[in-house]
Amino acid sequence: MTWWRNLSPNGRTAALAVAVVGFMGAMGWAAVPLYDLFCRVTGYGGTTGTASTGSAEVLDRTITVRFDASLARDMPWEFRPVERTMEVRIGETGLAFYEAYNPTDAPIAGTASYNVAPFRAGGYFIKIDCFCFQMQVLAPGERVEMPVTFYVDPEIVDDPEAADIPQITLSYTFHTTEMPEEYAAAPTAAPAVR
Repeated sequence: MTWWRNLSPNGRTAALAVAVVGFMGAMGWAAVPLYDLFCRVTGYGGTTGTASTGSAEVLDRTITVRFDASLARDMPWEFRPVERTMEVRIGETGLAFYEAYNPTDAPIAGTASYNVAPFRAGGYFIKIDCFCFQMQVLAPGERVEMPVTFYVDPEIVDDPEAADIPQITLSYTFHTTEMPEEYAAAPTAAPAVR
């Protein structure tokens, strides 16, 4: 660190200020992915878990799952759950559908953000497969049903803060997203991405 000693007091202050600004910029850049990772690991903020298969254990106890749908301000689709509520046994694999319709005369790409309420149930609501895992593209006038496969982790009954939850609400909000080149360049509308 001889270069540090060779700096004047003003040079040290400037170097320290540049280092602090660089560190704060790096932390600002890393904040979103780190917060997203934190939420996915802990279920904080209603973030759900994911799994490749269903639960190995199914309990006799049931829980009501409520489905909610909304659209971002700039999203022209119509979007709704096919069923508003579903009663499932804890650990049982459930299958629900949402319906989306593009009433416009142009293909529109969208992605869905999601969360679970109450927030303390987020880590126990596990998605196996979901339309929200990838972008969806709807052609003009196209109507599709999009599935979500899930279960409520049996470990919820061992959590004193979550064991008494009678209902979990799964909420999705669809947002417009940039159209992929392969769809934007096509002369006719492409089918929905699955």
